[in-house]
Amino acid sequence: MDVLASLLLALGCVVASMTLAALRARQLGVVAVVDVAWGLGFVLVAAATTLLGAALGTAEWRSWLVLALVAVWGGRLGWHVRSRAIGEHQGKEDPRYEQMLGGSLAEVGLGTAVRRVFAVQGVAQWFVAVPLAVGAVLTVEWAWVVWLGVAVWALGLFFEAVGDRQLAAYKARPREERPPVMDQGLWAWTRHPNYFGDACVWWGLWLAAGPADGAVPGRDDGLPAQRHRREAAGEDDVAASGLGRVRRPGPAVLPPPAAFLTEDVRMPTRAAGSARWTARRSAAPATAAGSPPRTASCSPAPPPRTCRRSPS
Repeated sequence: MDVLASLLLALGCVVASMTLAALRARQLGVVAVVDVAWGLGFVLVAAATTLLGAALGTAEWRSWLVLALVAVWGGRLGWHVRSRAIGEHQGKEDPRYEQMLGGSLAEVGLGTAVRRVFAVQGVAQWFVAVPLAVGAVLTVEWAWVVWLGVAVWALGLFFEAVGDRQLAAYKARPREERPPVMDQGLWAWTRHPNYFGDACVWWGLWLAAGPADGAVPGRDDGLPAQRHRREAAGEDDVAASGLGRVRRPGPAVLPPPAAFLTEDVRMPTRAAGSARWTARRSAAPATAAGSPPRTASCSPAPPPRTCRRSPS
């Protein structure tokens, strides 16, 4: 329930940030305002969900650390995009948005911009922010995963910040003095170091806010809720691991599918399997010297069920 509340709160923050961005875009006449709202919207989501976790009593040091990481990344990105819009674009519309919309905001209308830009980016922002919302209300199980995510985040922030700075310096040079292709600095190692850095930032945040909770697909012992429920029930994992496993019908035991159409098939029943397992458990592991071994007794199992299908 806490996770659902956090996800809904994150969705509300995304809707609020994109709504304010759309209103600001109508006031300025440029859709590029959404680029500034992109980074700041994540900061809003992280702050709101962390406060929710604090109110619920589940926020730990990891939640505040992730909030700080998102604030540093989102604040730097928002400032960089705003500086580029004021300087390089001189407050005018980004040509890429005009091409996407088929004209300026005044020509296509705010409704078209909302459907094609603000709504699409809002859905993407909420989806990307899911690890932030989930991790804010869960406890930390693997601290080393958190620090691994911080390391990946730091690598990504370095590539993104340095790549943006090198690209800005390249564009500031006169066109006749700069090389036709930016292949200096980090741009000599990757074609888009800023995009590579942005991907690393969010993989790092996913590691810090997601798998650090101990939730691994296919394992119920790693889930905090599962483990806490088992501890509350007084189950002993060490004693349970020493018990023999119940054999269940596998691929080698079950008949081939074609047998169901041509002949009688005898399937093992649950009662028969339970009787065999009871016999194994009740048998003594060792006997005294010279005494006959004890045998386990159990009620006979009912006859196995049969299924018959007559050929059509």
